[in-house]
Amino acid sequence: MWKPVARLFLRLTGWQPEGTQPTAAKYVLIAAPHTTSWDLPFLLAFALVYDVRISWMGKHTLFRGPMGPVMRRLGGIPIRRHERGNMVERMARAFDGVERLTLVIPAEGTRRYVPYWKSGFYHVARTAGVPIVLGYLDYARKRGGFGPAIKPTGEVKRDMDLIRAFYADKAGKYPHAFGEVRLKEESPSQPPRNEAAD
Repeated sequence: MWKPVARLFLRLTGWQPEGTQPTAAKYVLIAAPHTTSWDLPFLLAFALVYDVRISWMGKHTLFRGPMGPVMRRLGGIPIRRHERGNMVERMARAFDGVERLTLVIPAEGTRRYVPYWKSGFYHVARTAGVPIVLGYLDYARKRGGFGPAIKPTGEVKRDMDLIRAFYADKAGKYPHAFGEVRLKEESPSQPPRNEAAD
């Protein structure tokens, strides 16, 4: 029943879907660029249009009060960013024992400009043995949808070169807030780290 509502929302806001529904049953979905709180409603609308049931991680404060149950029903998984732990393994285990799971991870980790992406999306996918699907919202063209699926190989720079090429022409609502598509561990001076918040 929500699919027509999602289509109407996109039509009224001037957005159009682009691309095809991912074929993988389980995957990590990058949500980028992420520069505004409007990204979430558009992401949810496109997911409904494509019949993709998503799960997404959000700041725990989003789940407080009466909106908490709503956010969880929309696929939200609350996280506390200051609790480091081994989030990669915990999130990777979410893929165990389920037939289908689309886990959305905004690789930038914030709507503000950051010089590096957080590598959690990469390591969760590699640990779980699932592909990374490149989801996007291009505010310049008002198009959103799904790009290719990339299976992380462990050769971080090579894999990130593919991801960089895809997002090179995608613009966030606030382009100045969309930083470079790069992980810290791509730098020779940075040792590889298997953390969600590096």
